[in-house]
Amino acid sequence: VHLVESGGGLVQPGGSLSLSCAASGSIFVINGMGWYRQAPGKQRELVAMRTSGGSSNYGDSVRGRFTISRINDGNTVSLQMSSLKPEDTAVYYCNVRGYDSVRKVFDSWGQGTQVTVSS
Repeated sequence: VHLVESGGGLVQPGGSLSLSCAASGSIFVINGMGWYRQAPGKQRELVAMRTSGGSSNYGDSVRGRFTISRINDGNTVSLQMSSLKPEDTAVYYCNVRGYDSVRKVFDSWGQGTQVTVSS
């Protein structure tokens, strides 16, 4: 399973930014698509996850400011980030989990995209 991330960059505090991640390959079913982030010197943490059942889970620090959605054919996930704070600065990683075409579990990660919130 191959993931292609897009978006990210530099934004001022209070601004907005969006990320997108498209999954392709021998996918049978996707159970969850979402985003994690890792700031320098910190552990990787959940940002948001969208399940196949349609529910969304958010990290405490982003709830109410970020919105995750699955779009197109369901193999693309987007993350709309608003009211960004300097502490949102991190490398954001796309994560997709499910079963491939031979019914083997996969847990794939994107290469990461930098989000920097600074004036």
